[in-house]
Amino acid sequence: MAHDSRLDGVPARGQPVHRGGRGRRFARWLLRGPQSPDEAPRGWRRRLFSGLSRLLVAWVIASVLSVGALRWVRPATTAFVLRERVFGEVPVSHEWTSWEEISPHLAVAVVASEDQLFPEHHGFDLVQIREALADGSGRGASTISQQVAKNLYLWPGGGFFRKGLEAWFTVLIEALWPKRRILEVYLNAAEFGRGVFGVGEAARRYYGKAPAALTPSEAARLAAVLPSPKRMSVERPSDYVTRRTADILVQMERLGGTAYLAGLW
Repeated sequence: MAHDSRLDGVPARGQPVHRGGRGRRFARWLLRGPQSPDEAPRGWRRRLFSGLSRLLVAWVIASVLSVGALRWVRPATTAFVLRERVFGEVPVSHEWTSWEEISPHLAVAVVASEDQLFPEHHGFDLVQIREALADGSGRGASTISQQVAKNLYLWPGGGFFRKGLEAWFTVLIEALWPKRRILEVYLNAAEFGRGVFGVGEAARRYYGKAPAALTPSEAARLAAVLPSPKRMSVERPSDYVTRRTADILVQMERLGGTAYLAGLW
């Protein structure tokens, strides 16, 4: 009588059925890889690679759609705000302010302070990057576009993986958003003090006024604390913050004041 290979592994009548046996055998096979010519050599690796490739493509599409939508849609929150809500030591305040309601002095102040080549570059200041790599400090190499990418999607710190993600989101932001939108989101995502996110909250907290009413000196002081808002204070400025505020005011005048914003599209 011919042997029917389809009956291999099927328990004979009267023998107990072991539930999950096939699942355990498959798991062992997946971990150890194919052991015989009948198990399709390298097939499991091919399937694994195919699955990971599909996940990567899905993530790329999702990130493009997310960044593209935020060109018009107001971000509900940011990665940094969420992180502070979970791990921060003080309550978090975050308020969105539209571009039309932000003092033009503050827009000029943050460009003068953080990224004077903002209108010209495509997300990366290559000159500053080379200088930062040369002296090993990393200081001054992050553009406003990079900071928007980090604040919206990522976490603080370094490492090649995080920097790679930051570069990817920076490219998308520069490709899909106008410069004015980048600056608007930056001013709403930036932290100006412990738990104080966005220019709307900062203007009311520190100066008791709407963000549209900020003066040049007030705007310069807010911009002065951006490099380290948890350590520097708008309310109790140190000598360094005071000197930095004065320097930013000088740089604002050199840029042409609020007329500088006319060149942003």
